[in-house]
Amino acid sequence: MRMTDIQRCEVRPGRLVEWTLSPATVAAAAALPEDARPPAYIQESHLRTARSLREDGLRVPAWLGAAFDIPGPVDLDALERALSQWTLRHETLRSGFRWSGERMGRFTLGAEAVRLRRAECGEFTDGDALARHLQARFDDVADALHWPNLVYAAVVHPGGGVSVYMAFDHSNVDAYSIYRIPAEIHELYAAETTGRLLPRQRVGSYVDFCEAERADADRIDGSHEVVVRWREFIRRCDGRLPSFPVDLGVEPGGPLPEQRLLREPLVDAADAAAFEAHCRPYGGTLTGVLAATALAVHEIGGQPVYRTVVPFHTRSRSRWSDSVGWYVGGAPVEIDVEGAAGFDAALSAARAQLRAARPLSRLPIDRVLRLLGTDFRPTSPDLYSILSYVDARDVPGAADWAGLSAYALLRVSYGDQVCAWVTRLPDGLWFAARHPDTDVAHKNLRLYVERLRDVVTGVARGRAGR
Repeated sequence: MRMTDIQRCEVRPGRLVEWTLSPATVAAAAALPEDARPPAYIQESHLRTARSLREDGLRVPAWLGAAFDIPGPVDLDALERALSQWTLRHETLRSGFRWSGERMGRFTLGAEAVRLRRAECGEFTDGDALARHLQARFDDVADALHWPNLVYAAVVHPGGGVSVYMAFDHSNVDAYSIYRIPAEIHELYAAETTGRLLPRQRVGSYVDFCEAERADADRIDGSHEVVVRWREFIRRCDGRLPSFPVDLGVEPGGPLPEQRLLREPLVDAADAAAFEAHCRPYGGTLTGVLAATALAVHEIGGQPVYRTVVPFHTRSRSRWSDSVGWYVGGAPVEIDVEGAAGFDAALSAARAQLRAARPLSRLPIDRVLRLLGTDFRPTSPDLYSILSYVDARDVPGAADWAGLSAYALLRVSYGDQVCAWVTRLPDGLWFAARHPDTDVAHKNLRLYVERLRDVVTGVARGRAGR
């Protein structure tokens, strides 16, 4: 699934139908006692940042979503049952948080209390107007400080078929969760329309994972090796978490800038395969993308060492593999390219860094910051710049994504960092990044993508310096 915003995912006109959790479900949640299972550190940090920004008068939508087609004619009752079953499958979607002063506590509904409510929202004859409506609606409902914070929509097209749109606050989903949605909904919908019984799927609960991860994190103290290594990394970043090392045209201390999305194909399937083959002895495409990025930003900004935070999934056990949740941890990486003699030297440096860094991702960075004594009031939704790589070709249903107009949706709103994603799809490597909406940032991100493409293509075609 290509990552994009809702304005660029082929929204077509039609009759809009929407599902949210029912008023009875919301009322039942309000009466629930506290769930003893705590939020994950990443969830707590996300919600605290959202609340801090809201107190400053800035609402920063941060939802993720999925968009895909179901060929018609479509039975909306069957689709509703499929959406309901999928929602009940994943416990985190019926779990939320309440504030008591500065304390955040969890509540979780039993599956028997969860019902969807369907609403007819009218006809839209203009695709752009419908996209704007969906974005505004998702901003309103799929909000970090609102519960429930999920919403489903279907656009019934005049010529048959529907386009399904699903949005969730980031606290409940990661990219891999989103990638799995089209195939799962299609399977449930097909079962509903044919009367076929599906085997009961046992899916691990992200709420259980949050409890286990937090318990492990709370057992360590400031002398732990992981904390020591983060402390040294932050010291080398001049006491801050890393930003993207090119000029972004952001005024220090100024208002939080709006962001824009840059997304485009990087290289085709043949070049992606050749690049992967060259990088495989060093760990694969992720290693290669990091090495190429280190060389590119050195050329643009002159920094001798490229420092970033690399996201890794934390689905360490098979029980979490099919689970919806935010299973992501970050690891610090720094690649010295000033003296690197060509791409392979940078590749070797990147491999060594990734091997050393990956274990650090198992400890939530928000726990690390507390142990480091970092006490600050967040002024940006992003603590640091990231560069993420995902090979999505083996995700169930990936071969069908193009025919289903399937997209992973990203809300681009405000932020002073660069968050970049490189995704391996059946048709090649795709690049997406949200960055501050300044002329300087746009120019330098464009230069970066062009240089990144040049390096990847050069390696794939045997032209890179070794």
